[in-house]
Amino acid sequence: MSASLSSLKRILIGEPFPTHREIHERLDKVRALAIFASDPISSNAYATEAIMSVLLIMGTGALNLTLPLALGVMALVLLVVFSYIQTILHYPDGGGAYTVTKDNLGRNPALFAGAALLIDYVLTVSVSVSAGIRAVTSAVPWLLPYSIFLALLAIFILTMINLRGVRESGTIFAIPTYLFILGVIITVVLGLARFAGLFGLTPPVPPELPPHVELETVGNVSNWLFLWLVLRAFAAGCTALTGIEAISNGVQAFKPPEAKNAAKTMVAMGLIAMILFGGITYVATHIGLVPYEEESILSQMARSVTEGLPGGGFLYYWVQLFTMLILILAANTGYQDFPRLSSFLAHDGFMPRWMTNRGDRLVYNYGIITLAAISSIVVVIFRADEIAMLPLYALGVMLCFTLSQASMFKLMGRIAHLKPGEKMKTHVTEIHYEKGTWWKRPLNGIGAIVTGIVLVILILTKFTEGAWAVVIIIPILVWGFHRTNEHYAAVAKTLSLQDFNMAELHTIADVVIVPIAGVHKGTLQALRYAKRFSQDVRAVYINTNEEVHQRILRRWHEIGEITEGIHLVVIPTDFRDILTPLVEYIDQVNDVEFANQTITVVVPEFVPDAVPARILHNQTALLLRERLRHHGDVVIIDVPFQVHG
Repeated sequence: MSASLSSLKRILIGEPFPTHREIHERLDKVRALAIFASDPISSNAYATEAIMSVLLIMGTGALNLTLPLALGVMALVLLVVFSYIQTILHYPDGGGAYTVTKDNLGRNPALFAGAALLIDYVLTVSVSVSAGIRAVTSAVPWLLPYSIFLALLAIFILTMINLRGVRESGTIFAIPTYLFILGVIITVVLGLARFAGLFGLTPPVPPELPPHVELETVGNVSNWLFLWLVLRAFAAGCTALTGIEAISNGVQAFKPPEAKNAAKTMVAMGLIAMILFGGITYVATHIGLVPYEEESILSQMARSVTEGLPGGGFLYYWVQLFTMLILILAANTGYQDFPRLSSFLAHDGFMPRWMTNRGDRLVYNYGIITLAAISSIVVVIFRADEIAMLPLYALGVMLCFTLSQASMFKLMGRIAHLKPGEKMKTHVTEIHYEKGTWWKRPLNGIGAIVTGIVLVILILTKFTEGAWAVVIIIPILVWGFHRTNEHYAAVAKTLSLQDFNMAELHTIADVVIVPIAGVHKGTLQALRYAKRFSQDVRAVYINTNEEVHQRILRRWHEIGEITEGIHLVVIPTDFRDILTPLVEYIDQVNDVEFANQTITVVVPEFVPDAVPARILHNQTALLLRERLRHHGDVVIIDVPFQVHG
């Protein structure tokens, strides 16, 4: 890496951390809540609106069902939070749904959970950033045409922050998260005070809808259609559950005792999320708000509650500002867990092994960059419209919830058979006798059934709206995991020393081929290098121009000190393609002269100081290496020559 690029990297990311600092980079509960819980907490900014948007199909009167459906979602949140607390305590090394499913239901269900989670984390970034930008454009409408650009800019900034390390990103994200919670709670409490008429306050009134928004009162609908829409609205509200599993995946990011701190953070996250969701839904429905595209329900609620009050404008923009920030920063849940889950899958051989590598700041750089790239593509495809992405979003979440809770149901059954003081090792963890399995197991079972039903509802109701893509992509990802694992297994078998026989290894041929395009310092350096380890060095020149050929011959004989003893092979051709005759010559030497032996090809390579200048050189050498890469008995050596200017 050049000095300029290295300096830029240090400015953007910071100085590298030694490995022994890992324990100091772990998170306390305050920072961890900001990082891991920002997604489920921020989901409250649009979960109520997601329910109302479906109910509005039946007319404004159906919006009265919003609060009952929200209470049902809150009950489901309780079940899922309880299940994941058990997962954290029983699987303190992390891995969440993937690990618990692998341990209890087997490899294939675990891979489906892993695929669903990876998709969920990509959509977490895309949806959260898009929703955050929508909060901005709700307050500043003239920015609406720049939504996609702003979303991509936000992803870039988040990527840079996360590459700087877990602890540092937690410090940056903590303030907006807690100020969002404070702002929404103040708004909800103020709304409740106005409903109650405290301090002489009058009830808030809904803001006027824009003239172009026309609401139609729908007549009676059939019982089946009514049930269908209610189920669909409930499923839409389940977006409030997104991100709940994040803490269980990142247990090892917490300070010791990791599992206890993670469990406490999970409890705090569940309580805060339910308070915000219930409060927003209650106030919004009692004001009589109606969802429409240009302004979010949370923005309408804050505007109605604060209108006419001293300092009301400040509180409104407070809520909008920190709604934007937490929605964007909620993407950090994906940034934390996508790389971690990828490392678990890579460790088991289902993803590229380089996903397990950590960068200078002790974070999984490759996972972070991969997530940023895929999320950016999704944002562009959906034009930064989070509502359009939501049908895809909740599907993967519910699948992993169902598998995780079903796994915990099975694990609790195994624990129930243990006697006091008895322990048992599973494939992943160690379990022991514990009290309360008689009620813990049924709760996990109920949770699995309910989330399974929601999953089916989501597939049926959202299939034509985009959920079909997730239904197709998850099995494709699982197939890719299997193919990757089969590849690594084949490589391990090929490299194994079991039943090793020296005859399997190729004999090293005493021949070196050096392709040259001219006689200059770069080629002379390569030729001199080749002469150090072979008596048979062949410089191969493809002659496409006789004038150039004669000039090369003159220079070749002028530099006799280096070229002496080297055989100059000139291959004439009447075509412009120089690679084909060169590769054919190498094949001839490899397959005929030195059959079943390993030959060496030394390639001169120019290395300019300036990075942009590198595209001006080595393209032929790059193509040659690519053509020769499939030869199992051809060794390619690059000999660099520094070029200044």
